[in-house]
Amino acid sequence: MKTAINAIAATLCLALASTASNARGPYGSINVGNWHGGAYPNDKNGSFSHCAAGATYQSGIYFVVSVGEDYSWRLGFAHENWQLTAGQAFALALTFDGQPAINVQGLPIGSHLVNVDMPANSSLIGQFRKAKVMTAFAQGQLFQFTLTQTAQLLPSLVNCVVSIKKNGIANGGEFAVAAPKPAAAAAPPQSASAPPKPSKTVKQTGTGFVISANGHVVTNQHVIEGCVGDIQGNLSGESPVKLRVVSSDETNDLALLQARTSFKEIASIRSKPIHPGDSVVAIGYPFHGLLTSDFTVTTGVVNSLSGVLNDTRFLQISAPVQPGNSGGPLLDSNGEVVGMVAAKLNALKFVKATGDMPENINFAIKTGALRDFLDNSVVAYQTVEAKAN
Repeated sequence: MKTAINAIAATLCLALASTASNARGPYGSINVGNWHGGAYPNDKNGSFSHCAAGATYQSGIYFVVSVGEDYSWRLGFAHENWQLTAGQAFALALTFDGQPAINVQGLPIGSHLVNVDMPANSSLIGQFRKAKVMTAFAQGQLFQFTLTQTAQLLPSLVNCVVSIKKNGIANGGEFAVAAPKPAAAAAPPQSASAPPKPSKTVKQTGTGFVISANGHVVTNQHVIEGCVGDIQGNLSGESPVKLRVVSSDETNDLALLQARTSFKEIASIRSKPIHPGDSVVAIGYPFHGLLTSDFTVTTGVVNSLSGVLNDTRFLQISAPVQPGNSGGPLLDSNGEVVGMVAAKLNALKFVKATGDMPENINFAIKTGALRDFLDNSVVAYQTVEAKAN
């Protein structure tokens, strides 16, 4: 298997630059995290063609980023099981961290390889360098790529191009540049006896639910984002408790908190997937203290098994939710957790984009992402088989 993947990688790097059947190279090397590559020539005349580095994902897809000798940049994808028609272009929508989609074209180079010319857009390059997750939607399929160290990768590829054009392709070395360091913000000196105070204190509320007997509570990451003081949990019918942040996942909008106490009643996660049309119940604390200090319950159905731009991490639900519902449990008719309420569609943006007003389009994180998060955080949780209605 490793040999096959390496063969695909080498062929893809060539396909991004020329149509020759065999590639020489790489010359020099680029090693940035899981990205590996170097400089490649054009086999027809031996002149420098491009610098590229790629990484293999668990899905078996080899993903490569390339910068040409003219400083244009491209993405490439390869999988040994794909059966594509060479030269038959197709539409491809790319998103970076959930930002508006960028419409590009995928051009198959052979049956296993896809080449994507990227627009010469500085803001787009900036998105790619900062993004943590990229999705690619094409021909009814959605692929997701976790991006790591792209802020270092692109400068390394550009450095490779500059070095090769200056010194020749036979004189390649290690082209990776040092990782960018965060800029240190200047601040006035503080008195040793007076710790700095936050410039602005705000109070924000959301919902969470108890997931383990050891005091673990899960919610959305955006609910606790920016919190610098105590986080308090007001459990229904009990005294408030202080919560500490154990871990968070910004990409999937999940956070794990823990109280210094144990719980007898904990939520159970349904082990079988839910289906479109199934009834669901959203529980939370919308506009806490303004409408009511108690939790509210709304009902609806599962509209779709994917979110915006076919993001398969989410369910689309019709159960109404409001600010404060974020992080609350989404339950089936038997009271088992089938998701975590995450967001409602931004109606104003939707109206501006389409001219139509959406109704009851809301989203919940699927339990698959939640369970992976809990497994990675080494938290024991309870699952249950779906009951017959």
